[in-house]
Amino acid sequence: MSAPATTKEKYRKAAELIARAGIVPFQVTNTLIDIVKFYLDESDADFVVKNFSGKKTLSAAEIRVTSGMTDGEIEKKVASLAKKGIIFNQPNTKGEMVYRLLPLIIVGTFEYTFMKELPKDEKIKDYEKIAKLYQALLGELRDMIQGNYDNLLPIFNMQPPVDRTVPVFTTETGKSINILVNEEVKREEHIVPSKTVEEIIAKYDDIAVGHCFCRNYTKVLGRSCAIGAPSEVCFTFGKSARHTIGQGFARRVTKEEAMKIMRETEEAGLVHKAFHNGSNIEKEENSICNCCKDCCDTFTLWRSGATPMVNSTMYLSVIDGDACTGCGICVERCPVDAIVMGDDGIAVREEKYCIGCGVCARFCPADAISLQEGMRRVCVPPPRLR
Repeated sequence: MSAPATTKEKYRKAAELIARAGIVPFQVTNTLIDIVKFYLDESDADFVVKNFSGKKTLSAAEIRVTSGMTDGEIEKKVASLAKKGIIFNQPNTKGEMVYRLLPLIIVGTFEYTFMKELPKDEKIKDYEKIAKLYQALLGELRDMIQGNYDNLLPIFNMQPPVDRTVPVFTTETGKSINILVNEEVKREEHIVPSKTVEEIIAKYDDIAVGHCFCRNYTKVLGRSCAIGAPSEVCFTFGKSARHTIGQGFARRVTKEEAMKIMRETEEAGLVHKAFHNGSNIEKEENSICNCCKDCCDTFTLWRSGATPMVNSTMYLSVIDGDACTGCGICVERCPVDAIVMGDDGIAVREEKYCIGCGVCARFCPADAISLQEGMRRVCVPPPRLR
């Protein structure tokens, strides 16, 4: 396959390849091309098109063939693109260095751009420029989704979970949240993923923490987090941690420091959301986001009508109506609006929305909420706006 000859064609093809690398159905618009131009010069775009038109992941030997470059030239180019969040460069299980073209979001260029601490000088203008381009692109995505809603609905229902909710297990006062054990779950024979953030952290020697890209993105657009959530709470593990540390997106932390930060996120009412290799919960976790209701793209894009909310969880909140005092704290705290106040002044949980995060139980002053065991897939289409 011959590479496009003109600069315009190179950028359009590079934008198409980056869009296809992820699960979000971005169309190749002028906005998407402008985003690609923000990160890539013409040489970068040419490199992406020449080498990733056939496969998303390549070895150095394969790139030598497709690019005609020397090992030194390849190493220099790939290092530059990795720093921009365009390419993931880490050894595979055999110890061989491989290069993977990253998607724009979930998880890719957008996240790595905003994981770093925001500059306080003139460089912030670059962040403002790219943030506005992303905002425009996500608006175009919403319009496309809404314009094709009925056709896309069956696809939403088949989409695998993007992430997995790992709940909190203690209340604000330090009590253990009541767990309703499901005996049927215990009898099932399958791999059970780590239930707690402690279990996940214990598995890894390489742990990194960066800033919440969603809160940084929101801040650059001129809006502060409504609950004032802590910023440096975005974790990566293992290979992903080595990548984020190597590119300067995050800093290395100890297991003890990681747990201290996790506890601070729970005090703030944030939701632990784990990401697994290949979006397969039977594989290892590679990262944990700590999400707030106000800024997190998983929640805001769903509410805005741009994407479905597709999540895996091992728990479901259960409200004891007799113990509920009707204070409404759970309604306010729930990140997915799964709880409402009934006509009798008692909180009511809607099962199809509940992601089992345990935030409602943590802050319930009457200890009226338990967590019921049982693996569930939560799939809620974006609201229909038209």
